[in-house]
Amino acid sequence: MTEVAELADEFVEALFDAEPLWPAVLGIDSDREGLAELTEAAEEEQRATLEEFLRRAGALEPETAQDRVTRDVLVAQARGILDRLATHAAEYTVTDLFVAPAVSLLTILPMVGVTTPEQAERQLGRLAAIPRHLEQAADRHRAGVAAGRVPVAHLVAAAIAHLDRYLAGAADPAADPLQRRPLPSDELTARRAELIKSVVHPAFAAYRDVLDREIAPHGRPLDKPGLCWLPGGEEMYAAAARVHTTTDRTPEDLHETGLRLIDDLAREYAEIGSRVFGTSALPEIFERLRTDPELRWKDAGELLDTARSAIERAAEAAPRWFGRIPPHPWVVEPVPAAEAPGGPAAYYLPPAMDGSRPGTYFANTHQVSERFRHTAEVIAFHEAIPGHHFQLSTQLGLTDLPLLHRIGEFNAYTEGWGLYTERLAHEMGLYSGDLALLGMLTVDSMRAGRLVVDTGLHAKGWSRQQAVDYLTEHTPMPKVEIESEVDRYIAYPGQALSYMVGRLEILRIRRKAADALGEKFDIRAFHDVVLGGGALPMSVLDAVVEDWVRSVAS
Repeated sequence: MTEVAELADEFVEALFDAEPLWPAVLGIDSDREGLAELTEAAEEEQRATLEEFLRRAGALEPETAQDRVTRDVLVAQARGILDRLATHAAEYTVTDLFVAPAVSLLTILPMVGVTTPEQAERQLGRLAAIPRHLEQAADRHRAGVAAGRVPVAHLVAAAIAHLDRYLAGAADPAADPLQRRPLPSDELTARRAELIKSVVHPAFAAYRDVLDREIAPHGRPLDKPGLCWLPGGEEMYAAAARVHTTTDRTPEDLHETGLRLIDDLAREYAEIGSRVFGTSALPEIFERLRTDPELRWKDAGELLDTARSAIERAAEAAPRWFGRIPPHPWVVEPVPAAEAPGGPAAYYLPPAMDGSRPGTYFANTHQVSERFRHTAEVIAFHEAIPGHHFQLSTQLGLTDLPLLHRIGEFNAYTEGWGLYTERLAHEMGLYSGDLALLGMLTVDSMRAGRLVVDTGLHAKGWSRQQAVDYLTEHTPMPKVEIESEVDRYIAYPGQALSYMVGRLEILRIRRKAADALGEKFDIRAFHDVVLGGGALPMSVLDAVVEDWVRSVAS
């Protein structure tokens, strides 16, 4: 093993020590105990550790091209975590979205595979650690209030409502996500039930009361939801943008890019809308897409069945576009009821490395009669095949590379790939017709609008209503999803930028490779190269594809 590979493995161990739940969810290592430390002291210790890894990585001379890529991935991930810590997110991230402390526990802990008594004991230990974890979260929120870095009152209310829903169902074990997975014995199951009743539920209730009594009164109003309204907010948002785009593109540049893309999409809407609705006028097209009762779901089962059918169609076509087909199974499930009201339209969780959990596409069936039929296909392609399921499953299977490549977190790559595959699905002939293509444009315009709205909120000082109004005017998404989306951008600054920035970079890299290779360009090989190194920062992906182009051309 080379020095770079050894350092990469040591780096992964440090990451897992800081977040012991992460390797358990991935199915890599469930032996680490407890939950992550949320204290300022723990963050300072992590900063020092990351800085030391950066120093050591900078002193190494890679022996091979793969070593160079591995070193660059390590450096990018370490810098990204340092940037994330610089955003002070632990202080003001209070929301019903999965990035907040309480919702994260209720979302992630049920994903841990528990098949042996030893694993069950570790899981019981994690449950026992919840009070300390939430007390630390509450202390960070209090520190944020003292420093003027406060959450948005509207999102604090949503977080409280989420906890109220969870606690209201506490008497029913079947409704509790923390009791969803079976344990290896009746004795362990009984211990878990008692632990949740006597320790876990009171901890969530106490955290809920802190939010209500100590944090909510200090919350920002809806006309000041962006980071730019907080002390040091401009620098915090710049750091968040770097984390999620792995570029140095400025908020102003990203804002202008979004505006241009929205203009380009208007022309596509006019062309396809004239075929479907007999009009090229955007307001009329948007009105039909928003209000036509035939474009709504009748029930949750219909939505889920349509998603399954689209994914099956994509799986059948995939070998013509990909040389490497990941073997991992996938399933489609509804977003859990407790998190559905504030959750996204859909999301994907990768399979566990140990095979204990398939890749799971979660579709939101909350208020299903208000959700669009025509976006079901594009969202399924993005989240499952050829999108996140292919990307993340392939990543888990890269056993010949250092583990770092299989667990790397670069949103611009991951979400950029998902967005890239929405248009790739059109190239593959997967959409069922023009109406589904309008669904593709509907979601595409939301991703372009994210560049405008995320920067508008966090760099330009937009109000929540300004963001809602912009997306209402420039996308045909329903109000229930627009408001949920805007709240997500407020709660998770910069993440919304990753989708379009990543896709634009992948498309740029593809065009450059195709131009250089001409008739030698093979789309199957290109996709295998893009997916074959795990999640990469955009600059590293560019270099990897350039190496491939040189090898094919020579």
